[in-house]
Amino acid sequence: MPLMSTTYPKTQTGRESESKRAEASPINVSDNERILSTIAGATLAYLGVKRGTLGGLGLAAAGGMLAYRGMTGHCGLYSKLGVSSAKPAAPSKYFARGIHVESAVTVNKTPAELYQFWRKLENLPQIMDHLESVAVIDEKKSHWTARGPAGTSVSWDAEIINDVPNETIAWRSLAGAQVDNAGSVRFIPAPKDRGTEVHVVLDYIPPGGTLGKWVARLFGEDPQLQIESDLRRFKQRMETGEVATIRNQPRGMCESQTS
Repeated sequence: MPLMSTTYPKTQTGRESESKRAEASPINVSDNERILSTIAGATLAYLGVKRGTLGGLGLAAAGGMLAYRGMTGHCGLYSKLGVSSAKPAAPSKYFARGIHVESAVTVNKTPAELYQFWRKLENLPQIMDHLESVAVIDEKKSHWTARGPAGTSVSWDAEIINDVPNETIAWRSLAGAQVDNAGSVRFIPAPKDRGTEVHVVLDYIPPGGTLGKWVARLFGEDPQLQIESDLRRFKQRMETGEVATIRNQPRGMCESQTS
């Protein structure tokens, strides 16, 4: 008597279940951003629990959400906005998702002198207090490292997308950046030969999107005040040869050191 074959209903395997869960909560956070979110979230959770207060519990809860975001790679806010930091943001997304700052200063130097200093990107940590280093890779590309929250560091590769000698320098981050960003600086002759107007525009999406902005402010990082301070440092550096140092000091206080 031949063996009868029996057909059983297909059961959903663990792998299929995992696949469906992944579809329901797709990864929309870049790998580098996930790492930083996890570190920042764990730090906030620790600080909140250590306080042992009602406010501390709220801080710990926010840290837990940020850490969960980093571990899963899924951000509910990103899903609602229909965006993903796993891919480079389109220019139009910077204003909707990130931080936009503009500032200007008049420096008593020629556009050529200021352009030459800025175009040598290794000089920028001298005037931008949050930058640790900028390493030039080639004529257009460079590697940037900056201080992040809770003693962390963030880094990214950038490329120059517009370079008009003595007039304009514009750049943007490349795919996989921990801080998706773009910026430009323009050198405009001031009226009546009174130096040069330096106009800086920065757009960036911090790790964590909106929550990331909250974390940054929690640690005392105000983007607008920061760029204004950086431009004051640039003005002093170019006009006097000295750089004002405000790192680790109360806001409004500074000391000068000869470069």
